[in-house]
Amino acid sequence: MFNIKKTLTIAAGVAGALAFGGAHASADTTDYVVQSGDTLNKISAKYNVSVDKIAAQNNISNVNWIVTGQHLSFATDDTTSTQTASTTTAAADTSSTTQAASTTSSTDNTASTSTQTASTTTAATSSTTTSSSLSSETAALNALIARESSGNVNATNGQYYGLGQLSAQARSIYGGNTADYNDQLNAMKAYIAARYGTAVNALAHSNSTGWY
Repeated sequence: MFNIKKTLTIAAGVAGALAFGGAHASADTTDYVVQSGDTLNKISAKYNVSVDKIAAQNNISNVNWIVTGQHLSFATDDTTSTQTASTTTAAADTSSTTQAASTTSSTDNTASTSTQTASTTTAATSSTTTSSSLSSETAALNALIARESSGNVNATNGQYYGLGQLSAQARSIYGGNTADYNDQLNAMKAYIAARYGTAVNALAHSNSTGWY
């Protein structure tokens, strides 16, 4: 005699395994911190992702300019392939399980699908929020550099010097006394983090007062 209870138990186990596999695939998005000497072309070649794709996913308007310490988040082509294959396999297995387990197993599959959809939506929302926050920070930092020194590491104004036009006192604490771009950038970031928390806050203060 066909044991419907045993079949339903197997169906639930298959659905749970598929749900776990889908969650694992969605976690393959690459989060990369820009290192000294990096360019988008180098990162593109390393991860086999087009420059335009990285730029689009991180709201980068100038593909020839990224800064050390900048966070980039992008999905690789391999991830897309894995997700597509996983979805195809899940659809085939779910169809077979439904035929074997009748109307009752169909209800279980519907609940499993709803859970997967909710999980995917949550992950997408979180990724979008993170990307938006990183883009805002990068844009604010670039705006401050353009306003203070136009990107000139040798820019001076009395005691103020470099990309972020830091004072002598600030440079004694955070560095940035050399003409090295990364040295000055890191000093500027440290100063902003200590005084304002974020570049967005520093830019808001600069917009209000004319200095930061």
